[in-house]
Amino acid sequence: MRAISQYIAIFVITLTLSGCFFSNSDQQRWEVATQGTTSFALSRDARFGLFFVKKGSNAINTDSETKSGLHFWDLVDNKELTYFGAQDQHDSTVSHITISDNSRFAVTATQTNFAVWDLGMGISEGLWSISDGIIRDIDIASNGQQVLLGLSNGKAIYIDLATGRRLEFLAHREKVNSVALSANGKFALSGGNDHFAYFWDTQTGQILHAFEHEKRVNRLALQRDGKYALTADGGNEAFIWNLKTGEKISKLRTFARQQVFSSARFSDDGHYLMTGSPSGSVMLWDTLSGKKQEQWRSEPLKDARPPTAVVYDVAIDKKQRVVSATSAGIAQAWLIE
Repeated sequence: MRAISQYIAIFVITLTLSGCFFSNSDQQRWEVATQGTTSFALSRDARFGLFFVKKGSNAINTDSETKSGLHFWDLVDNKELTYFGAQDQHDSTVSHITISDNSRFAVTATQTNFAVWDLGMGISEGLWSISDGIIRDIDIASNGQQVLLGLSNGKAIYIDLATGRRLEFLAHREKVNSVALSANGKFALSGGNDHFAYFWDTQTGQILHAFEHEKRVNRLALQRDGKYALTADGGNEAFIWNLKTGEKISKLRTFARQQVFSSARFSDDGHYLMTGSPSGSVMLWDTLSGKKQEQWRSEPLKDARPPTAVVYDVAIDKKQRVVSATSAGIAQAWLIE
């Protein structure tokens, strides 16, 4: 009887903990692309979404499919604002999208070229090609003129599109997997397969702080006021750093053997960090303690085998909800308890 009671207690505790760790109850959702997306970015306040749909992607073809190309969506009014179409003449797959901190501009990238868009005017600012490496990540400053790229050849390249100035940051010895650019374009964060993340000055190329990991660095984030940075690797190390001192503030506390992030963003005040994973998990962390506050599971793509939902972006909206955007072509709003 004692053994049976112990098994029942363990079962009840397991169910209780499962309820604490995951919640699938979103407060609102937007199914903007029934066949899924190859990339999907949110504005800082989650008001807008920019996503790319590729013909013949994962889901079974239906009459309700969204047209192939780039779509700019207003999530508050739940309507499309602009259809940009293909990025280039070959209708290449857009694999990276970032919306500027002020929501006015966006940069999109295929493996070999990138484009800048004026979201307010609904027009393209131009298309640029990269010939010396594959684009692995990209970011843009608020004025829409400075762009930062992470390349497969180990370079992080800062480009001022207005002046033509180009600075190649060569500290990395292997592929650069993730980059982040400050809103004013003056500071950059880059991380790569060499197990290092560097915080550096885009005017001089000088390294301000170096953050070392045990494994390949694959996800970065900058807090918009320059207080904090996140560096995360492909294993189980994710750290939050004080950018003024270079000192470690916290390590994200997770019980998983491996915790890989596909997206990350700090709240405006820096109190929270939001992350998304390739498996569809959306998490909210306390910045100073590194403790996980909430966790949700995003909706997978319908009719896909296996069901998938890579979390491409996360943000907090004006209603103080965490909003996720995924490869399923779905944005979901989660209430912070």
